[in-house]
Amino acid sequence: MNPGIQRVEALDAGRLVRVEWEDGSESRYPCVWLRDNCQCPRCFLRSAGARRLLFEDLDVNIAAKDVTRPDRKKISITWPDEHASEYDAEWLKKRCFSEEARAEMQKDLFLPERQYWGSDLQLPKIPFEEIMFNDESAYRWLCTLKKVGIVLLTGAATRQGELVKLGHRIGFLRLTFYGPTWQVQDKADANNVAYTTGKLCFHTDYPVLQHPPGVQFLHCIKQTAAGGESEVVDGFHVANKLKKQSPQAYQILSSTAVDYTDVGVDYCDFAVQCKQRIIDVDSRGEAVRINYNNATRDTVFDIPAEKVRPFYAALKEFNDLLNSAEHKFTFKLKPGDIVTFDNWRVLHGRQSYQSGSEVTRHLEGAYADWDVVMSRLRLLRKSVLNRD
Repeated sequence: MNPGIQRVEALDAGRLVRVEWEDGSESRYPCVWLRDNCQCPRCFLRSAGARRLLFEDLDVNIAAKDVTRPDRKKISITWPDEHASEYDAEWLKKRCFSEEARAEMQKDLFLPERQYWGSDLQLPKIPFEEIMFNDESAYRWLCTLKKVGIVLLTGAATRQGELVKLGHRIGFLRLTFYGPTWQVQDKADANNVAYTTGKLCFHTDYPVLQHPPGVQFLHCIKQTAAGGESEVVDGFHVANKLKKQSPQAYQILSSTAVDYTDVGVDYCDFAVQCKQRIIDVDSRGEAVRINYNNATRDTVFDIPAEKVRPFYAALKEFNDLLNSAEHKFTFKLKPGDIVTFDNWRVLHGRQSYQSGSEVTRHLEGAYADWDVVMSRLRLLRKSVLNRD
């Protein structure tokens, strides 16, 4: 982007600035926003990329005293108190208030594109060592993780600690009551259903937390000969199907607050309670997070008695869609595999396996927050694509 400014003028008694670009397009900027975002050292701390101007010092009705175009690459504004602000053309163009420009900026910042899948999933695979030591491969991993929701990393060492390295690669792991990492294996007096040999139904991890972990890592260290297959399903894809097939069920699951509970001792003792909607939606009614773990759904249910059965009926519809053959993908982790997936989108489960006198299946697990993952993705994009 190398925009040039053709002409600039003040409108609406100086409360709006209109920029006419050399490509024939135009942008309009409210003066209150321009003053709020003055880039001079007095108003903006460049070393921190943060605003210094105090909001109490901002006049929300401010109007420009004078607007000029010193050259085709910037505009200059003088305010009523004689404070002067300059704005770079490229900076302004990126922040244009048109619907198209705003959509483009949001796409650039948050990478909202999704590739939905069902049983036809072509599971993306990247060697673990590649993403650890090659920025292009790490960038491809995180972009695919954001778009598809799941990536398999292959060839990691079959020992504990590899996920700690992975955490350092992106920034840091998410600490929970189960520790910075946790061991999924058959345990006596298990404090979690995952630490048994039984079948695990489709679920997202930790909906009992106000802010469930965004990304999950599961590293296969030891695998049982029979059983123990992993199953995954694209929760957003299934939620979209439910919305079309049964709008009422979708409405119930996206509006009913469900009680979750988790009590026990692990990294420390804990007694956690939370309310979550099974399907969290945005302002447009589109699914943005699935919060579903049947094991930790509480016996307490804070809704009127007459709404209970309709809720169960709606959840049954959703659960049946999750488990339908056309939607779920089954695979078996091999020692050295690390499956990385979007815990807000992808529900996972496990087929049962036989218990024995010794541990026959061992996965190490860890979490990361999407904030950390997206931060690394943006930094990698900047270095790999040489973008500002």
